[in-house]
Amino acid sequence: MAHESFSLNDLAKQLGRDRRELEKLVNRGRIPGRKVKGEWQFHPTEITHWLEQEMRGYTTSELERVEQIHSPTQNDSSYLISNLMPEALIEVPLNARTKRSVLESLIEVAGRTWQIWEPATVLTAVQQREAAYPTAFENGVAIPHPRSPIPDAVGEPLIAYGRTLSGIPFGAPKGTLTDIFFLVICSDAPTHLSVLARLGRMMQLPDFAEQLREVSTPEQTRKVIIEIENKIAES
Repeated sequence: MAHESFSLNDLAKQLGRDRRELEKLVNRGRIPGRKVKGEWQFHPTEITHWLEQEMRGYTTSELERVEQIHSPTQNDSSYLISNLMPEALIEVPLNARTKRSVLESLIEVAGRTWQIWEPATVLTAVQQREAAYPTAFENGVAIPHPRSPIPDAVGEPLIAYGRTLSGIPFGAPKGTLTDIFFLVICSDAPTHLSVLARLGRMMQLPDFAEQLREVSTPEQTRKVIIEIENKIAES
């Protein structure tokens, strides 16, 4: 998405949804926007934040639509997650016992790629996102990430993965503990949204988290991720 505000027609195109449907939601205050000279205007960052929260309740088909609209063209989108998550960025087990130590450890793992230029900036951005809206789900999986892209602090998009030996409090609904973590770091909003949508689709497959808990090495973990992405491509 561009940095400038865009119109209702632009929003419909960005989201792949009917303009009239979106106008009703905007008028009801369901989508963040403001009127300028009688016309609705939307800020890309606000829409990205709104869409992130909306996606938590999306169906598989709705997530697929988000992914297709924002899918990066420079990579093979069939293996979006596994392409961004090589074995070097997988830490099993992840030796961390608190929320902060999980984030610090994952950023350290991500730094193996030399694409994390300012680790302290990344940590602060991820912590701010967690403070605003925790990224943990009830199934024990969390997807920490910055609220907005931080292109001055990171290079190429990547995913650092870790699984702790026991669950820790990470802000999941109903107080569920979390042991599986995908740290998503992207320098642009389209890739960011596409990655979140793909992970959302993967989590909706049966036994997603259980399969990851059954493996104990980076090689085995990545193999599971590839197999799950294959299932998505076949569905």
